Amino acid sequence: MKALPSPDDPDLLVGFEASDDAAVYRITDEIALITTTDFITPPVDDPVWFGRIAAANALSDVYAMGGRPLTALNLVMFPIKALGAEVLHGVLAGGQETVAEAGAVLVGGHSVDDAEPKYGLAVTGQVHPDRIWRNGGARPGDALVLTKPLGTGVLFNACVSGRLARPALDPVLPVVASLNRAAAETAARFGPTACTDVTGFGLAGHALELCEGSSAAVELAFDDLPLYPNAEEMYRAGVSTGSNGPNRELAAGRLELPARLRPEQVELLFDPQTSGGLLLAVPGDRADALVSALHAAGVPWARRVGRVVAGAPAVRVL
Repeated sequence: MKALPSPDDPDLLVGFEASDDAAVYRITDEIALITTTDFITPPVDDPVWFGRIAAANALSDVYAMGGRPLTALNLVMFPIKALGAEVLHGVLAGGQETVAEAGAVLVGGHSVDDAEPKYGLAVTGQVHPDRIWRNGGARPGDALVLTKPLGTGVLFNACVSGRLARPALDPVLPVVASLNRAAAETAARFGPTACTDVTGFGLAGHALELCEGSSAAVELAFDDLPLYPNAEEMYRAGVSTGSNGPNRELAAGRLELPARLRPEQVELLFDPQTSGGLLLAVPGDRADALVSALHAAGVPWARRVGRVVAGAPAVRVL
């Protein structure tokens, strides 16, 4: 497909040319607006959890740019006759709860009738023009910190297919639905050089975006990656997702894997995340202090997972 031309506007500080998490438009010398949108299909049957997770997922892009959300609009595609108003109310209530937790205001939205439920948000946030986080800018010697575990894609599919009992998701859903607010606010004190959130392209894909934006390579220590309970076991049992294959193709030729990794461990690198964590690059001498501060701020899953090194954009797993 032919690419659209990039807009020519000096106040558009971040557009779609660099695969960043959101657009940023300068209003004054001290205020820039962040604009983003995202919606998903139901990861679970519970409507309130669906709303919470979808809202956290959409809001995450604002945090990944170093900003704070201001307003949100509902994006609703829903089979009202098939599922009824009560289910829809649960989805919207869950979303509104998460928007309020973010300190933002839900100001309206739009809905259409659709055979498959989908829900998300269009979000406007704010950031200082000089303090925008990009997915590029990391430097050799920087450390990589990941703030949430991996494995939501295979776990949700395993539950839908009956390979995993629904109660196994009980410890997972609160983490998935949690905002990246505390992680972003804490990381801001440590001078991140680059940031992205890990979502549909999986850890490998989003790490490659950081590499490309930074004109550098990254090394990931697999044994240091935080994983959700049962995720590796579900891949070992043969469960997968529709995105693992495309994510693998996306990384082809730019991902180096050690022979010791088992097939199910490799698949976790391509697992598409819903409302995943932030992947932060920070100066190496600040990384351990950042992880400790994240734990103290209520982000216990944060781990130092790798480092940025000189070289052509590529991901090397150790």
